[in-house]
Amino acid sequence: MDIQARAIASCILNSFERHIFIFSRETALAKSRFEQGDWHLVHQVARERTDYYDLRVQETRQKLKHDFAINKLDEVQWREVKGIYINFLQDHPQAELAESFYNSVFCQLFHRRYYNNEFIFFHSTLRQRQGANQLFTRYRLKANKSYKTILAIIENAGFSTPFPKLKREIAQLMQQFSAQSGISLNANEQLTLDIVDSVFYRNKGAYLIGRLVNKNQQTPFIVAITHDLATGLHIDALITSQEHMAVIFGFARAYFFVDCQYPSALVDFLQQMMPHKTRAELYSSIGFHKQGKTQFYRDFFDHLNRSDDQFVLAQGIKGMVMSVFTLPSYPYVFKIIKDEFSPSKNITKEQVKAKYRLVKLHDRVGRMADTLEYSQVAFPKARFSQSLLQELRDVAPSIVTVENDQVVIEHLYIERRMTPLNLYLADANAQQIEQAMFGYGQAIKQLIAANIFPGDMLLKNFGVTRHGRVIFYDYDEISYMNQVCFKDKPIPQNDEQRYASEPWYPVEPGDVFPEELGTFALANPQYKSAFLTHHSELLSSKYWQQIQQQVAQGIINDIFPYPEELRFCHLDEQ
Repeated sequence: MDIQARAIASCILNSFERHIFIFSRETALAKSRFEQGDWHLVHQVARERTDYYDLRVQETRQKLKHDFAINKLDEVQWREVKGIYINFLQDHPQAELAESFYNSVFCQLFHRRYYNNEFIFFHSTLRQRQGANQLFTRYRLKANKSYKTILAIIENAGFSTPFPKLKREIAQLMQQFSAQSGISLNANEQLTLDIVDSVFYRNKGAYLIGRLVNKNQQTPFIVAITHDLATGLHIDALITSQEHMAVIFGFARAYFFVDCQYPSALVDFLQQMMPHKTRAELYSSIGFHKQGKTQFYRDFFDHLNRSDDQFVLAQGIKGMVMSVFTLPSYPYVFKIIKDEFSPSKNITKEQVKAKYRLVKLHDRVGRMADTLEYSQVAFPKARFSQSLLQELRDVAPSIVTVENDQVVIEHLYIERRMTPLNLYLADANAQQIEQAMFGYGQAIKQLIAANIFPGDMLLKNFGVTRHGRVIFYDYDEISYMNQVCFKDKPIPQNDEQRYASEPWYPVEPGDVFPEELGTFALANPQYKSAFLTHHSELLSSKYWQQIQQQVAQGIINDIFPYPEELRFCHLDEQ
């Protein structure tokens, strides 16, 4: 055995385990931060944790180059490095994550032509994922003793802060379980509850994840817990709908903090709850977004091998900064930055990348799509029509090249495909228009309350998900709320001013006139009417200034990832 090959493999694995140690240490502190109610620290740590992986990869790359003088690939040695590393991963609790870490380090060291299964884990070597023996606790329900069981579940979650209304909220939980699922927790039949041992934390919420097992039938559920700093902890809602659970774990949300030794087992459990969610999405949702990228890449190329349709330009109005294409049989879009932008776009490529990074690190509050960012991706050329390939090479020749039978894209973003809001509305009935315009206004309100000014708020820059949620996905003009100035237009004093084709009043960089939203984004009277029914205040600078002031004061609003009507505090009103 090559001693140096073993040392290299050990170095990579040790670096990975350092990453997992730091990641797990910060994740384990989520409980105390939730109970302290230090929401600014919660957001800060969430941003910092997103960068942990890349920092460890860069450290490992530098260490390998320094300690082993690695300047070029020794193919024989690195085949042995991979083989030794595979042996190291036998029975490793995070083996699939360790494979991805190895890939990241290798790809930082060597040229793309070596990115194949001979040298990296293009395909996982794990034949069987780690089991879930330590993942959840099973509670047996007995007739008319369910209250005690649920009380035990809450107590075992280990919260230190008291629940001042726990008895009442457990009763509401039991009543809601029966109302939503049709199953009484006090039934005489044999029922069991499987509760994931780790609590899920995100922003101002904590979540217990579980399932009710009734013979051969399973009913998954989520129990949402909030912290009112004035009174204590509260059971806030019960969620049993797969659609609502999918939104809680959606691609427009920040990543959860959940302390788990066996991520693959947790993803298995979650996928049973939400079968429409991919493993890539679920890995990302629990904080392992790099593993989400690896899983997506494998799933996507598996799909390419099982399909034969061609890439096409994505539906909607062509962007001035990005060119977007998609594969009709796969629910994602691929976005590349053009080499040159339309004259109206006063921005550089690096600034566009910085905007996408801002979104990655920021709380997306369920209203901005998460992205997967890739470099040096090789697609099969046969899947591109000549016209699409020419289009991409015309708008981005610096990053789109053809190498033999492959189209290589130097840098791209991948997002969940949505229906552009302007196209959705064109085919919508009156009720759908009402709901979509309500969602459009809510998206704007929640974004600005989270300190994100969307910039270009035209309908085409928002999409509608399969769950009917309105999501913002055009990031090149976003900014923080303190970087803009909200004003009312002055009243014209004569016809010359009234009908002027250009502003007759001074406009400074960063000036925003909210009333223009009604002119440019809401030209259709039916859309505007539906919008004004719910969000007329968005056309007033006073509202925007008020939110701007709240952001400056550090106020973090409550934004719940489940419908307001599910909250227990509203049950007495129904």
